[in-house]
Amino acid sequence: MGVIVGALIGAVFRTGNGRGGRNHKQAPQQQPRDGSTLPPGIAEVLSALPSSAVVLDSGDRVLRASSAARAFGIVRGEELVIGELLTLARQVRRDGVIRETDIEVAVRKFGPDATSFAVRVAPLGGTGLVLVLAEDQTEHLRVEAVRRDFVANISHELKTPVGALSLLAETVQDASDDPEAVRRFTERMSTEASRLNAVIQDLITLSRIQGAEPMAKPSRVDLGAVVDDSLDAVRMQADAKRIELVGSGAEGITVLGDEGLLGTALRNLVSNAVAYSPKDTRVAVSVGISGSSVDISVADQGIGIPQQDLERIFERFYRVDAARSRATGGTGLGLAIVKHIMTHHRGEVTVWSKEGSGSTFTLRLPRSENGGPIVPRNSNRQEAAQ
Repeated sequence: MGVIVGALIGAVFRTGNGRGGRNHKQAPQQQPRDGSTLPPGIAEVLSALPSSAVVLDSGDRVLRASSAARAFGIVRGEELVIGELLTLARQVRRDGVIRETDIEVAVRKFGPDATSFAVRVAPLGGTGLVLVLAEDQTEHLRVEAVRRDFVANISHELKTPVGALSLLAETVQDASDDPEAVRRFTERMSTEASRLNAVIQDLITLSRIQGAEPMAKPSRVDLGAVVDDSLDAVRMQADAKRIELVGSGAEGITVLGDEGLLGTALRNLVSNAVAYSPKDTRVAVSVGISGSSVDISVADQGIGIPQQDLERIFERFYRVDAARSRATGGTGLGLAIVKHIMTHHRGEVTVWSKEGSGSTFTLRLPRSENGGPIVPRNSNRQEAAQ
C-alpha cells in the first residue's frame, strides 16, 4: 500500500512540475491549489486499484472514489460516510503527515457482519487533496485466525498422547516388579502410541490434499471395489458392537479420480458411523446416480448431530462431543480430510442429521466421461492455510 501512495503522490508532483521540469506556466492548470479538481493522471491510477481508494478535496468533498469504495459503502454520492476516516483525513490535511490505522466497519448487507480495513491516509502534494486507501483485510484476518487455531489445536492433540506416554513410561519403571501392572501400562502406552500415529497420518493426508492440486491423470475408479474395501476395513470395529454393515448399488458404477483418496474418504465416513452408533444397529452404504452426479451415501442409526453443529463439523479438530471422540480414538481431522478429498475431485460432501435418529453423509462426485484433468471445484489457496 505504501508503494501505491508513493506512486500517486509522485503523479501529482509530475503533473504539477511539467514533464520537462521547465514549463512553469502550465503548472497552475495541471495542479490547482484550491483542491476543486483532480490532477491529471490520478484518475487513471485510481481506476486500476483493487482496493478502496478515495480522493477528498479541501472541503472534504469526494473528487474520485474507486468502485470498491462505493461497493463497500465507504462513499455515498460525494461524501465519505465513515466518520473515523473523515477525521483521519482532516488530521492529515492539517499537518501533512501520513497516517495508518485499522478499522472495522459494518457496511455490508450480506456476508460478514463487519469488514476489517487496513487504512492509509496521505496528502497529495500541496494541492489540499487527501488520498484515503482502505484495503479489505477480512479474509486475511480470518485465515490468520484459522491458522492460529490450527497450530493451537495440533499442539494440544500431539501434547496429550506424548504426555501420556511419558507418564506411563515412568509408571512402568516404578512398577517393574509387578508384571500385571507392567502389562496393563504397556497396553495403555500402545493405545496412546496408536492415537499419536493416527494424528500424524491424518496430518500427512491433509497436507497432501489440502492444496487442491489438479489431478493430471485421474484413473477410472470402480466404486464397487471402493465400497467393499471400506466396509472390510471397519468390519472388526463393527463386529465388536454387533453393527451390521450393508453396501448396495455400486456394481458397475465408475468415476474418474484417485482410488486411494476416495477410499480414504469413504472409510472415514463409515468408521465415524460405526463409532457413533449404538450396538445392534446398522450402517448402510449406498451408491446411486442423480443427474450429472454419482452419490455415495453413508447412513447410520446413531446419536445424530445437533443442528447448531452441522455447519462446523468439517472444520479441523472440531468435535461435537470432544470426550466421546477421544474415547473412540478420533483425531478430529477425519471429516476435514473428507471435505478436501471431495474438493480435490470437484465434488462435495453433505450431511443430514437429526438427534436420536442418526445421520447420513453423502459424497457427491461428477459423472465425467473423459480422461482430462480434474480441476478442483474450489481451488482456493487460502483454504490451504486452514
